[in-house]
Amino acid sequence: MLSIFKRKTHNELEAIINKLEANRANNYKDNAQSNLKELELRFSELSSQNALSAKQTTHYAALIDHYKNALKEFSHKDQKPYWT
Repeated sequence: MLSIFKRKTHNELEAIINKLEANRANNYKDNAQSNLKELELRFSELSSQNALSAKQTTHYAALIDHYKNALKEFSHKDQKPYWT
């Protein structure tokens, strides 16, 4: 069956974003960073295959930039121990 309405979001990318948000909310820093890398990789793969519309490409590129800024210093290596 052919749908006359195009999807505004891409299910696979949304699933990765949902995992990233869950890990970020639960303070799982390494997992959130891993999810961001996974999102970037899959986005670039889908973009190179022209599997995303122009609107989707713009939307997900902006989200990736947002997450890069938000997770810039979100890691355990930068965390100071409370006893020092």
